Amino acid sequence: MSPAEQRGNSRGYSVPTGRPYALKELQAALGSLGDHLRELYDGAHPAEYEAVADALYTAFQTAAGLAPAKSYTGCSEHPNGALDPEAPDGWGRCLICNDRRRLGLRAQGVHGARAAAAPPAGEQRRLGYPVPDPPYTLQALRDHLRTVEDRRFHLGFSSPPEEFVRIADDLHRAFIVARELSRPRNASGCSEHPGAPIDPDAPAGEACIFCAGRKRRAQRSATAPEMLPRIRRGERRQLQRRFERPPG
Repeated sequence: MSPAEQRGNSRGYSVPTGRPYALKELQAALGSLGDHLRELYDGAHPAEYEAVADALYTAFQTAAGLAPAKSYTGCSEHPNGALDPEAPDGWGRCLICNDRRRLGLRAQGVHGARAAAAPPAGEQRRLGYPVPDPPYTLQALRDHLRTVEDRRFHLGFSSPPEEFVRIADDLHRAFIVARELSRPRNASGCSEHPGAPIDPDAPAGEACIFCAGRKRRAQRSATAPEMLPRIRRGERRQLQRRFERPPG
């Protein structure tokens, strides 16, 4: 390529408006993540992950603003259509396309249903962004942040949009892991109240203080109250004194 052509190409490219400021903000947000991550350890309290989750979400929002807009449904034909709340495994999230597929499957029969189903995706996608599969551990968080650091090193003003899409996806994965680690631990063993305090007087397997209190209330309400006999009009109730009347 001649120098004239290089000068012509350089004049034809212009940095998108706002990218320098947003990229500087992204670099600053990612730079502070290392300090938060060094303070974490295996068995750290969930509250210690809250600062990491907040910083990751801020960085993710900045990276998502630098990247092209995501499809809400993941469908190129209906990017902002309705979401299918009962999408089968391996299908997309677009309700319109899934209804079309269901109508076609009813006409084809069971064998057609098996043939039309797409292979299941390796990870879920929420609003167009990937959600990693569990388990969510500190090592998984470190692995995602290591990938983010590698991509961050190559980012620049003239980076292609695909690079910003990739780092936004990686930041979303890391944010999901940090958010799950910041949730209360299930110390009580109760699936209904995972963050409930432990009742020290409860028997083994029933340590949830909320469930133990509910059980005690149910036991008290199960015993019917004793009703006093009804007194006819004109009669006096004979009450047994607990203490003798003092002498006058």
